[in-house]
Amino acid sequence: MKIAKIVAWFGLLAMTAVLIYGFTYGNFGVDGGKILANPWGKVSMVDLYVGFILFSAWVVFREKSLWVALPWVVAMMVLGFFTASLYVLLALYRSKGNWLQFFLGAREVTLRATTVK
Repeated sequence: MKIAKIVAWFGLLAMTAVLIYGFTYGNFGVDGGKILANPWGKVSMVDLYVGFILFSAWVVFREKSLWVALPWVVAMMVLGFFTASLYVLLALYRSKGNWLQFFLGAREVTLRATTVK
């Protein structure tokens, strides 16, 4: 779990740095238009949002309610993998070394109750 935390911290710090850089020196309206004018820019955006949706599905699955998951999903669509890095990092710390708890979140208790007889 230590390696996963290091990777999540690295992702969070890298995403923080590039988001600050992009917001400071970029113009999303102009730069985004250039990206979307390129066929591979369109491919990259579809690829990115498919990843956002898949990650968000995991968040919705593992959280105890939709109201807890919804702000994470919205943040994911706006801030991308900065949000994912933060979410994973928090989930890793909350799971206290339990990989099943990390992956299943609130559903881990339910799964244990249905499989233990």
